[in-house]
Amino acid sequence: MNNSKHREIHDLMALVSQRVILPRFQNLKTGEIAEKAADDLVTVVDHEAEAMLAEGLARIDGSIAIVGEEAAHDDPAILRHLSADCWIVDPIDGTHNFAHGKPPFGIIIAQASGGVCHAGWIYDCLSGRFCHAQRGNGAFVDGEPVAAQTTGEDPPVAAISRLFLNEEQRAMVDARLAPFYRLVDIPRCAAEQYPRLALGQNDVSSFQRTLAWDHAAGVLWLNEAGGKAARFDGSAYRVDEEDKPGLIGASSPALWDQFAERALGL
Repeated sequence: MNNSKHREIHDLMALVSQRVILPRFQNLKTGEIAEKAADDLVTVVDHEAEAMLAEGLARIDGSIAIVGEEAAHDDPAILRHLSADCWIVDPIDGTHNFAHGKPPFGIIIAQASGGVCHAGWIYDCLSGRFCHAQRGNGAFVDGEPVAAQTTGEDPPVAAISRLFLNEEQRAMVDARLAPFYRLVDIPRCAAEQYPRLALGQNDVSSFQRTLAWDHAAGVLWLNEAGGKAARFDGSAYRVDEEDKPGLIGASSPALWDQFAERALGL
């Protein structure tokens, strides 16, 4: 994929942010927010942004399927395209934050083939930060190459979500991880969490839910930056294993190994 394609996708994400998303930030009516499931919100803006993104991606390459988060929620049969050539779209990553009028939130797009992500783009709507990666070609922030760096803190900084853990798993976090890490809250936004793992803000993070629109681009970007993102058993993340739980991201392979050993069984 040449640089012009990255620019096209950047421009599309920026346009959707400016025209559809930001005008409604802190400007949503109560009836424009709904709950898809417990603690899982969606807004009218998610649907509007996804439609505009899909239209733009079809112009860039209309030969492959589009798997959008909201479209897949309405019609789960769309998920079958994750094993083929497809675009993967999260129109607003961090909808919970957006719906409550606070940052962070962003747009995530990935391109995959045969269940493997080959390119990914992450756009922060408020700052305009643009992260992108292509398999084998490195990771970039705003067009500049980036190499993952740790926080340098001792103990390392671990961003752990307790949202989808049961009581036993929460107790294991307190027993196995808390003594060895400075635990911090997650931003509830993968478009922010993955950059934090490479830009010296967090050292490691774990995820229970691993849906493709949340993680495909970030996993690729972090790995291309020289960090490590993989399943708890070390296997590679695939976009077509949406029901498979568990994922660890870290700013270095060494920190990943250390965390995986301590978190075994979570």
